[in-house]
Amino acid sequence: MTIEGKTASGPNRRLRLGMVGGGRGAFIGAVHRIAARLDDRYELRAGALSSDPERCQASGADLFLPPERCYASFAEMARAEAARDDGIDVVSIVTPNHLHHDAAKAFLEAGIHVICDKPLTTTVEDAEDLAAAVERSGLVFALTHNYTGYPMVRQARAMVAAGDLGVLRVVQVEYPQDWLSTRLEESGQKQAEWRTDPARSGIAGCVGDIGTHAFQLAEFVTGLRCTRLAADLTAFVEGRRLDDNAHMMLRFGNGARGMLWASQVAPGHENGLRLRVYGDKGGLEWFQEQPNHLRFSPLGEPPRTITRGGPGSDGAAAHATRIPSGHPEGYLEGFAQIYRDTADLIVARMGGAAAGEQAALVPTVRDGVRGVRFIHAAVESSRRDAAWVEI
Repeated sequence: MTIEGKTASGPNRRLRLGMVGGGRGAFIGAVHRIAARLDDRYELRAGALSSDPERCQASGADLFLPPERCYASFAEMARAEAARDDGIDVVSIVTPNHLHHDAAKAFLEAGIHVICDKPLTTTVEDAEDLAAAVERSGLVFALTHNYTGYPMVRQARAMVAAGDLGVLRVVQVEYPQDWLSTRLEESGQKQAEWRTDPARSGIAGCVGDIGTHAFQLAEFVTGLRCTRLAADLTAFVEGRRLDDNAHMMLRFGNGARGMLWASQVAPGHENGLRLRVYGDKGGLEWFQEQPNHLRFSPLGEPPRTITRGGPGSDGAAAHATRIPSGHPEGYLEGFAQIYRDTADLIVARMGGAAAGEQAALVPTVRDGVRGVRFIHAAVESSRRDAAWVEI
């Protein structure tokens, strides 16, 4: 039975996607659009691509959107698309952080599913308010912590859950970059400008931008919850208003201990996200710049390397694998995995069915709330001379 382009199991078409932000000159918007199309599950139909009307229309023309579906504001877009018979099913929010809450809430209240970039919001109050809005709506809300979509990250999570490492003791995670080692924000570089501006980024710089990725990755792979942290945040570049380096000690609910280092002033590091997890039976190590390899070190045995699509990789990794082993997969595919699993969630919700278990790995609004609480706990701890603070 087909009614208005839907079947009993969901729509018999690509999901209609809208985008807020991501116009000309915006790096992350193009990443999201590529990711959304990689598995052919979405079609971009509408956008509020810029707060500047001319840039919005020009950006829409670049993407072959009809002028009448290039909106001057996200509020107008939410109202108009909700009223259309062919309106969007889901919106992707790729704006600076300070706009996430209002934009996401507008679409949830219009009955439209949401995919939102991280961090969720700039304040804990807004994060909790958005989580409540998601729960009231019954809609799908996905947070694009893209590194959780990497096959070998999912492999690592599955191995920890299976007990291959035993009781977890130590969690080390780091995310060094070097791109903000100078006052790049003064050069007119758009990404540097807003990420170092408290009005748009929130109360943290490096911690909010990449520290949240490191924190979320550690919890995602281990299945543990960090309960307390002691943080030392620094703005090394003179005149910078937000942190560009962070050192933290972490304590987890099972008694495990951890350390987190995030930096955007570490020359020689491009995108060095790395996770090490150690238990009483063995250890794991994953490095984002070599994402198709996972190093597993069983206690008392030679270390071994598990490759994406190779011997030893299991169903969790296979679900997120698109091409044969030896062909690199990485950043774009990680984002695409979040989009693909989110599509499964949305289609299942439309059809009143249960989604597959892998779709349950998509980061949720509650993961977003934890990320915002992490940011605020880190800032509070640093202000108190690295005192221990509850998350």
